[in-house]
Amino acid sequence: QLQLVESGGGLVHAGESLRLSCAASGSDLDRYDIGWFRQAPGKRREGVSCISRTGNAINYIDSVRGRFTITRDNARNMAWLEMNSLEAEDTGIYYCAAGPKYILCAYPEFGHWGQGTQVTVSS
Repeated sequence: QLQLVESGGGLVHAGESLRLSCAASGSDLDRYDIGWFRQAPGKRREGVSCISRTGNAINYIDSVRGRFTITRDNARNMAWLEMNSLEAEDTGIYYCAAGPKYILCAYPEFGHWGQGTQVTVSS
């Protein structure tokens, strides 16, 4: 059974950077597409970025494109979300998720979830 553990969240000021990590165990990560999602208080969980199992397909939501970078290393069973120029609107709990294949980078496409890591950006 695939298990995912996120780390790297924290409290930063606007304009600063964070790097989130997602460590997988229990199964080979190269069997899955990976997504990073976030959920702000009172809002729905939204897909921030997704990457295919080979890394050939990558998607970002418009609000983070050019600021965030998703990467993965299947040999290390790891994925990352590099977040630069953070804004207060980026605040939320960030989740790493894995699924067989994504099309929309949407919540229903992913069946395995980590516990989340809190990102707080103060303005």
